[in-house]
Amino acid sequence: MRLIVTGAAGFIGSHLVDRLLKRGDLVLGIDNHNAYYDPRIKEARLRRFADLPGYDHHRIDLCDRDALTACFENFRPQVVVNLAAQAGVRYSIENPFAYINSNIVGFANILELSREFKIKHLVYASSSSVYGGNEEFPFSEGHQVDHPLSLYAASKKSNELMAHAYSHLFELPSTGLRFFTVYGPWGRPDMALFKFTKAILKREPIQLYNYGNHRRDFTYIDDIIDGVLRVVDHPAECNPARPGSKLRANSSKAPWSIYNIGNSKPVSIREVVSVLEGLLEEKAIVELLPLQAGDVPDTHSDITAINGDLGYTPRTTITEGVTKFIEWYLDYYGK
Repeated sequence: MRLIVTGAAGFIGSHLVDRLLKRGDLVLGIDNHNAYYDPRIKEARLRRFADLPGYDHHRIDLCDRDALTACFENFRPQVVVNLAAQAGVRYSIENPFAYINSNIVGFANILELSREFKIKHLVYASSSSVYGGNEEFPFSEGHQVDHPLSLYAASKKSNELMAHAYSHLFELPSTGLRFFTVYGPWGRPDMALFKFTKAILKREPIQLYNYGNHRRDFTYIDDIIDGVLRVVDHPAECNPARPGSKLRANSSKAPWSIYNIGNSKPVSIREVVSVLEGLLEEKAIVELLPLQAGDVPDTHSDITAINGDLGYTPRTTITEGVTKFIEWYLDYYGK
């Protein structure tokens, strides 16, 4: 298969490219290598597979339509996996236009080129953040998601709506993936697990917002990639969802789907800190703070749809996953 993967130097994107190449696919990777977090880890991720046969990397921004068009023209992909985005809930409060440019304008370019080049399947990253302050658990694809609590969440909901319009108008098969708190080796330094580990090792305070009462549906990276690959290989269809699926109960017959990809076993932030303390053999210095603007107290994914449709079943416990993350962290950074 010939695939374009955007965000190829990112956390999820680099793991996906590695798996695709190992199974024999041809991949053109796109990433703008921005400085939202330390670009050196992006370069290090790429070094794992940049020289493998079947891979070509382009350092361009999704807003550069001419450069993006050249990639489509020269490579002629069958599938596009759009993982490039400006991430982060809190950063969206400080830098809103970074999200408009990358997540809205950039995604519009991906949609238009996918239409023009008759892509067989467009898979794109959405987020569990679209559920906003929903208090009905677990979060299901059938729930209303019309009240985002941050511009980041609003941009991801916009992606889902934009994709549906293109699927309806042009019969472009598209599938959005609502990721739930992805963690693991080569993760993003702005994520809580990364920050906690660094602070504990340096004996600095860690900040627990919502006074440490957050619960998150932590999902290990290998489980996430397993779900993404299952979706990549099964384009959305124009007919109703498979028997037993909760998908598209109220949607048109466009070839469009949305899936949660989570662990469906939320754990408290305090429990994660406790696991880290045990593995690092250091006691955390904890600073309790109120709920931050844009944050949601809890997340919990309903994965009935992707399990019933595609057989997705996460297998990594929080202790197993955090252990693997710590092993990588100490190997990469040292103490």
